[in-house]
Amino acid sequence: MTDLPDSYGRIVATLIRLTGDWNLAEDCAQEAMAAALERWPRDGTPDNPGGWLMTVARNRAVDVLRRSSVEQAKLREVAMLFHPGEQHEIEDDRLRLIFTCCHPALALEARVALTLRTVGGVPTADIARVFLVSESAMTRRITRAKSKITEARIPYRVPSGVALTERLPGVLAVLYLLFTRGYDADGEPAFADEAIRLARLLTGLMPAEPEVAALLALFLLQHSRRHARRDAVGDLVPLDRQDRSRWDHESIAEGRALLERTPVTGPYAIQAHIAAGHGAAGSDWRSIAGWYDQLARIQPTPMVELNRAVAHGYAFGPQSGLALLAGFEGYPAVAIEADLTAKAGDRDRAADLFREAAAVAPSEVERRALLARAAEL
Repeated sequence: MTDLPDSYGRIVATLIRLTGDWNLAEDCAQEAMAAALERWPRDGTPDNPGGWLMTVARNRAVDVLRRSSVEQAKLREVAMLFHPGEQHEIEDDRLRLIFTCCHPALALEARVALTLRTVGGVPTADIARVFLVSESAMTRRITRAKSKITEARIPYRVPSGVALTERLPGVLAVLYLLFTRGYDADGEPAFADEAIRLARLLTGLMPAEPEVAALLALFLLQHSRRHARRDAVGDLVPLDRQDRSRWDHESIAEGRALLERTPVTGPYAIQAHIAAGHGAAGSDWRSIAGWYDQLARIQPTPMVELNRAVAHGYAFGPQSGLALLAGFEGYPAVAIEADLTAKAGDRDRAADLFREAAAVAPSEVERRALLARAAEL
């Protein structure tokens, strides 16, 4: 059954290319998935599961098209789906679908939702829960995104040349946001898994793009810590207190192997090297601080600067990090100041700062973690 998510995206992508009908493509893919769930446990998994699913979806699409007033050329294309050379076209379809779902004409969250629903086959209810909206509201959001693609005549293709260079960062940003939605303290872990799956897919389809491989490496290295990030009662465990033997060392090895053969050309490669700086034997904070210096030069966002302060505080002493915090306000800055102040030995001041940060923490698990640090001090 592990073929189902990947096959769903293949089927949808191919039928959209052939019919231009997003809803028909999704309906046929869903019917193929339902048929597999019903028949495979009873009859056994076929030798070519992906081909079986595509055939069922194709036959369903042909039935629907025959009953509609669709032009005969479209019907013939679907009916002749498996002619020689078509498999390469099917692989290209998946890349087309990803770039269409991630088109910059759509709002960023709409791109994430549409990618999850159309490429990944994630149920609308699950997407709605992570975005904190009702299922009906998410259905409307996804429908509007599809309508905009049709009305704006957004082309179903992968850009080339300069256009590809301009568009690829937007596609990677969608996957990055999707991973973050799964990796955050109160996130949905399955979304991080889906981001890794899609990053693998994109890496296979675009092997010459170093930032694509770097993004996959970053995801693998970050997600390798997932089993050590919570204690027995579900509370967050800070990185420096995690049991690193519980990290997924196979994912770490895969991520580092990707980095070894990937040149540093952009922010995802730098972030992956930062993640790789945390090893089983400890964290190489001087190396991490150096990478953050590089990242801050090309991506000088507040969050990068705050994380750079943490790295410098651990690499060169808490006063170095506190100096970099000057001028920053709000929850993350206060929490970081509390940690570095505790490291500097001012326990009372640190406890007050942890309680101050807890009062404005964005999630309950973070609030509990901050109050626990205050209680320790």
